[in-house]
Amino acid sequence: MLKGAKDEGLKSILICEKKRESLYRRFSFIDELILVDSFNEILDEKYYSVLEKNNAILIPHGTLISQMSSQEIESIKIPMFGNKSILRWESDRKLKEQLMLEAKLNVPKSVFSPKEINKLVIAKRHGAAGGKGYFMATTEAEYNKKRDNLISQGMIKGDDDLYLQEYVSGVLAYLQYFYSPLKEELEFFGVDKRHESDIEGLARIPSQQQMEMNETPSFNVIANSPLVLRESLLSEVYSMGERFVDAAKRHVSPGMN
Repeated sequence: MLKGAKDEGLKSILICEKKRESLYRRFSFIDELILVDSFNEILDEKYYSVLEKNNAILIPHGTLISQMSSQEIESIKIPMFGNKSILRWESDRKLKEQLMLEAKLNVPKSVFSPKEINKLVIAKRHGAAGGKGYFMATTEAEYNKKRDNLISQGMIKGDDDLYLQEYVSGVLAYLQYFYSPLKEELEFFGVDKRHESDIEGLARIPSQQQMEMNETPSFNVIANSPLVLRESLLSEVYSMGERFVDAAKRHVSPGMN
């Protein structure tokens, strides 16, 4: 996005976590860096004034959503690319599920309580966690043990920080769309597979050794690789995207800008 902005003749500012400064100093197309310990610091007056002075448009991303509450994001006075109201739905898996069901997408069934676990489920943290802290369970006891482990690590506070869903096996294909409200056109421009560590590595370990392991595997996303879908799937892919755009317009006006 920074390179694209520069190519279009726009000045680029990067709000950058201090721990990543050395990485982004390498790129000459970044005109200015605002260094922060955490993204919620952009609410401070000293950072706000820099963005306001430069007529900045803030582009939200996953880490910002994971570090800031919906109320904090919605309080940002700097103009934001897209519809910032929809970020509340992005950060809350129950709201996200509601929007996907309104779009008539096939969604794995949610499990409302650990007491209802009677088959393989996956527990996910809310927000853009990148797979970190996800785990599988087949019983309430197994769930409680793994949940307590996350609490001891300080990753979650309790059950309200987790979302339970029946686990559905299949190919992990992540569809990428762009919707233009100016042209009222939906573009499907890619699909990728995410590589998760260290759950993927388990496939190379014989089952006997897997059974002897006590550690809970991680679903932390570490890379993406491109896929090419079969043509027979593309009609439904476009239909899914269009239904989601329509549902977003109805429930989170003006929708997916």
